[in-house]
Amino acid sequence: MVKRTSPIRKILFFLLVLGIVFFSLFPFFQMLSTSLKYPAEWGDPSLIPKHINLDAYKELLNIGQGTKNVPESVRTLLEETPNLTASQRKAILDKYKSTGDVFPFITYFLNSLILSFSAAFVTVLLAILGAYSFSRLRYPGRSLIQRGVLFVYMFGGILLLIPLYRMFVNLGWVSIPSGAFLSLLIIYIVQTLPVSLYMLGNYFRTIPFSIEEAAMIEGSTRFGTIWRIIIPLSISAIVTVFIYCFMIAWNEYLFASVFLKNFRDLYTLPMGLKALIHSKNAIWDRIMAASVLTATPVIVLFMTVQKNLAGGMTEGGVKE
Repeated sequence: MVKRTSPIRKILFFLLVLGIVFFSLFPFFQMLSTSLKYPAEWGDPSLIPKHINLDAYKELLNIGQGTKNVPESVRTLLEETPNLTASQRKAILDKYKSTGDVFPFITYFLNSLILSFSAAFVTVLLAILGAYSFSRLRYPGRSLIQRGVLFVYMFGGILLLIPLYRMFVNLGWVSIPSGAFLSLLIIYIVQTLPVSLYMLGNYFRTIPFSIEEAAMIEGSTRFGTIWRIIIPLSISAIVTVFIYCFMIAWNEYLFASVFLKNFRDLYTLPMGLKALIHSKNAIWDRIMAASVLTATPVIVLFMTVQKNLAGGMTEGGVKE
């Protein structure tokens, strides 16, 4: 007998879901609202700005800034002094440039993108092979290795920071930009690989083994089976794991603040945002605009690949 849900329960459930959604989205809306307000409106609790102010975004993205703040007297001096060299003119004009370089979004964005994408890609690649061995192969110590990879989560990042830093210092990697970047990449892979193995291993077990048997009967190799059978049928799980790894690396600050502290050109977005907050250019609309720019790529990525998260593609693949 099917029980009917009362209208009151439906309403309460709807209000609960609405409250959770509002609680989750409110900080982002508040951040976006503040970034679009003029200083006179910062104390206004309304989420809708009375007048849209895009100056903070233009400054951070260095759009249309140039040397528009150069005083007229300085312009006249430059025009009436033709014997100044190009380097001298540039040195004078640089003093009056806008502060659009305080948060070089493009540089920090590319650093974060390369680091996060590389870490996620390598992690997913290793996780596919490792998870397949856990779910399909039988060899001595398989269960021990499968459980042992989760051992890394028994320790917090702050406990692993000093040993890892000392290890890479002894290797001489931290003193050079490429070494520091590679060290951070390895740390992100180690951080995300265990849960990736766990997630993909559980998903691979849901794929009927008879599909692989049919492929092997047709002459497919083990790697051919993984490439032609396992990966296409597990695309939703693989995309989910990739997004998870990407977001972990994208938002990570602790290890990046230590390994990249001496290389400002390699700063990631979280580090750049922290530097902006503690600089003399820490203005609310600029801070909020930088926060929006930092959060937007992950939101766009998630919404773009959301259709791949609906479920697997194994339904109808075999008839048991």
